[in-house]
Amino acid sequence: MNKLVETYCDVDDFSKLFFPSWQRILLENGEIKRRRACRLSPSEVMTIIIHFHQSHYRDFKNYYLHYVCRQLKAYFPELLSYTRFLALMPSVVVPMCSYLTSKLGKPTGIQFVDSTKIEVCHIIRAKRNKVFEGVAHHGKGTMGWSYGFKLHLIINHLGEIVALKLTTGNVDDREPVSDMADSIFGKLYGDKGYISKALSGELLEKGVELITTVRKNMKKKFISLWDRALLKKRFIIETVNDQLKNISYIEHSRHRSMHGFMLNLLGGLIAYCLKEEKPSLDLTSQELEILESNNLMLA
Repeated sequence: MNKLVETYCDVDDFSKLFFPSWQRILLENGEIKRRRACRLSPSEVMTIIIHFHQSHYRDFKNYYLHYVCRQLKAYFPELLSYTRFLALMPSVVVPMCSYLTSKLGKPTGIQFVDSTKIEVCHIIRAKRNKVFEGVAHHGKGTMGWSYGFKLHLIINHLGEIVALKLTTGNVDDREPVSDMADSIFGKLYGDKGYISKALSGELLEKGVELITTVRKNMKKKFISLWDRALLKKRFIIETVNDQLKNISYIEHSRHRSMHGFMLNLLGGLIAYCLKEEKPSLDLTSQELEILESNNLMLA
């Protein structure tokens, strides 16, 4: 239960700063006329959503009815019915987005970029899917065709998510990289799917060097031993993608609304960001000195 308490305390500290200013903006814009108190605070709602992704449950209904209502009643004395809780969940989409942004890591000079598909249903059932009709799209990757979205990630060598973006499944992997790289510096390592002279030029103007391997039909280019070694360690971001899907559980095919999809994704990403032990590169002291010297040169 320590993890639950820690999560709630962190979320509540964030909420005390975020909600007053957010509600003030909504009142000034006329988007809300009054504030009706709810039995469950927004902090409690957000904590329950996040904690679901920290638990071993894979179905939110079972988690809420059989775990929260039975074993966490002492922590949430004003619990709502499952139906009422579902109706309340969309109200925390914006706060969850802001909270996720506050939990992102900082660039270290060594970053890795990759994308992973987020399927909303099996490709065979895509034409019958009404929840994501006109929103999700077909996309093709190394594992074949899929229907849904793409999650684009940039992580540092500590396994922390530095930047992310969600696009439809038919978006090219290279398209969102330039916008995502606004907050990073140093070097960005990617696979062959990110080869692009135009993208490399855009990133160089922002102080970021894109390092990729070359395709078999391309001329070999000079890559330093340092960069060559780090390219071989790109598995770290693939490990992060694997943990997001199989531990934080950001992907499933039982969504009944777009809000439900977004909250499931946000909850899983936040749960990963709150993890104490993340996949990371065990750099030696000599390698860290090289990294520091490279960062000083870039600065």
